[in-house]
Amino acid sequence: MSFKSVGKIFFSYAYIAFIGLSSGVLFFVALFIRFSTHFFDKRLILLNLFSSFWASLYIWCMPIWSVNIMDRHKMNMKKSYVIVSNHQSQLDILVVYRLFFPFRWVSKAEVFMLPFIGWNMFLNGYIKLKRGDKHSILNMMHQCEKLLEQNISIMLFPEGTRSTDGIVKPFKPGAFILAKKMKKPILPLVINNTKDALPKHSLVLTGKHEMQIRVLDEIPYEIFKNMETDEIASMVHGRICSHVKEHLI
Repeated sequence: MSFKSVGKIFFSYAYIAFIGLSSGVLFFVALFIRFSTHFFDKRLILLNLFSSFWASLYIWCMPIWSVNIMDRHKMNMKKSYVIVSNHQSQLDILVVYRLFFPFRWVSKAEVFMLPFIGWNMFLNGYIKLKRGDKHSILNMMHQCEKLLEQNISIMLFPEGTRSTDGIVKPFKPGAFILAKKMKKPILPLVINNTKDALPKHSLVLTGKHEMQIRVLDEIPYEIFKNMETDEIASMVHGRICSHVKEHLI
């Protein structure tokens, strides 16, 4: 193994250690915000925005990463959406937080067990999902419906898992069933270059990368209210793919 390779591995694990140590401090700040805003911020907007700052910090302090944000103005803080995006890397979550827009994630139940970061997810009211568990899926949908009724946006990755090559996998129906039932607009996001910055099943950071997140036009309920779920999924899939780098080659 070359000296350069050893250096990359050391740098990567030092960065992971920094995330772990700083998360311990930032969690207690989040805890303070959660309890001090309990009586006047029922939508947890301030806590959500602090979590966006927390996540963004790990991109800002990484010299080999940058994020190009496109069309952020298309997001309206007064509205709630079913937000959907393609999924390339573990970094997608940090990149979406760079939008500084309040929402609730749907995330794997085991992630909530992580010290500090997982506990903060619980504080933020994010939604647990056990893959393959029908009861968990039904409970997740019920929680999403309640949040949308409270004018709180929901964020999902409808592929269900990360792409290994950047090509967008077929979309699962849950997000689109939810949008149609709750008569909420769908807000598609497009993420590019996170796959290159942190490939799937890797923790080693290599090269300099400019990641990109683009906010597409919202899709009002009136456009898809008479469409079948698979037609809605196909329409949104097509709109996202038309901006994904790997589909333009």
